[in-house]
Amino acid sequence: MNKEVKSAGRVLDLIAYLANCREPVGLARVSRDMSLPGSSLHALLHTLVARGHVHQGTDGRFVLVEESRHGFPFRRNENALVHAAMPVMMRLRDHSDETVILSILTAGGEIRRLSKVVSRNPVRYDVHIDAAITPHCTASGRVLLAYAPGKVVNAYFARVTMLGYTPRTETRPAVLRDLLHQVRRQGHAVNDGEFVTGSTGIAIPLRGASGRVVAALNLGMPSTRYLGRERVLLAMLQEAGRKIQTALVTAATVQAASMEQGNSGDDR
Repeated sequence: MNKEVKSAGRVLDLIAYLANCREPVGLARVSRDMSLPGSSLHALLHTLVARGHVHQGTDGRFVLVEESRHGFPFRRNENALVHAAMPVMMRLRDHSDETVILSILTAGGEIRRLSKVVSRNPVRYDVHIDAAITPHCTASGRVLLAYAPGKVVNAYFARVTMLGYTPRTETRPAVLRDLLHQVRRQGHAVNDGEFVTGSTGIAIPLRGASGRVVAALNLGMPSTRYLGRERVLLAMLQEAGRKIQTALVTAATVQAASMEQGNSGDDR
């Protein structure tokens, strides 16, 4: 007896299909490739979007969120962040031709990647979305530590042994603390071959609607492509950051208005 639930099977088939698509796809193409009616497919896709597994761009096309390729995706309170960031990250990847990564600092003081958009360049920087992140020698990690509460930073230095991953890795706690202060002063961090030899990362903080830093946006690339493009790449990254922050403020405003309208309706 076949006990498979048809709708559940379609969802899993849809996720498997999207996992094989490295670029966003439109509803018509998915419907054609999977031989599914557009109405049913539309409902399935928007369910996945609502649950944070799939992102729908402003052009209406869909792409599987990177973390869903490797396991269960982010928590619900991170959906708005990824939704705001993904279209901007894709454009930044296209303009810079480098890999873009979005990361957050967890309540436990660990760095967690939420999403990435990988460069199309044959020689590129890439990392597994679930791979451990070493904050003290990565650009994203330093940004997130630099803007974290003092007790979080102190706890990190107290419990972590600063390992050297390359000959360039800085492991001295006092120097690292100075670097965090420098990140706050200049508003960005640069990792030049400290975690992976021959790779460079630059990262900036992203602020939410409250003004608090909620994430780090990172550009990763082979070091040879960073040299001579330092200012251009930083400017691209900063412009992308401003667009994401604007989207976060807009989303928060819309959500607040919606909640207020709902509360007004309850009072009637």
